[in-house]
Amino acid sequence: MTWTLASATRIALLDDHAVVRYGLAKRLAEEPDFAVIGAFATSKELMAALRASPADLLLIDYSLGSNDIDGLNLIRALRVRFPRSKILVSSAHSSPATVAMAMKAGARGFVGKSQELTELIQAIRIVTRGREYLNSAMARELAAMQAAEAAARSQPEVRPPPRRTRSATVSSDTLSDMPSLSPREREVLRCCLDGMSVTEIAEKFARSVKTISGQKQSAFRKLGVRSDNELFKIEYQIKEL
Repeated sequence: MTWTLASATRIALLDDHAVVRYGLAKRLAEEPDFAVIGAFATSKELMAALRASPADLLLIDYSLGSNDIDGLNLIRALRVRFPRSKILVSSAHSSPATVAMAMKAGARGFVGKSQELTELIQAIRIVTRGREYLNSAMARELAAMQAAEAAARSQPEVRPPPRRTRSATVSSDTLSDMPSLSPREREVLRCCLDGMSVTEIAEKFARSVKTISGQKQSAFRKLGVRSDNELFKIEYQIKEL
């Protein structure tokens, strides 16, 4: 079959790392059934381009620059503004908790940046056909996490604060993936771990400083953390285990 621009899957890329962005664009352009219509560094650039030229599939990074909309807010915004475009997330943040939040927000698939490019290409084709994509290992981890959370919710007794050990993370790779945190608390904690201040996080998510501060403190209480220094120390210890 001979593919034309009209029949090929129109793909828009979003990644704030130039090497990744251009490398992906070049590789995907080699596929006869793909047409890369743009590679963008910011969500603002992506949305401006989509208003002028729609895409069938949006391949986006989950975590962008500190001044940009990203994560769950970006996925939700894209779903509202461009409902006909399917969203596939490609990110280094590929823990089960992050994947679950992204899929619930409206992503149709999730590919970790440690996966092979052949898997990404397969994911694009699967999502374009209207199906969801997760590799088998991630699907198993996600099912296990959801089963653990369901079991935890069925327990009536009050659980003690999480111990500061690797086992307390329930196979998570970072504190922000703790199942006890709400989606917004996870987003705030992720930004804290990236070194952002409460004011910067408030500006990023267009919320008040008071709201962000409250969500941060709520996350701290759930994790048994009392200060930023303690947060970074425990995060470092978790990653070393």
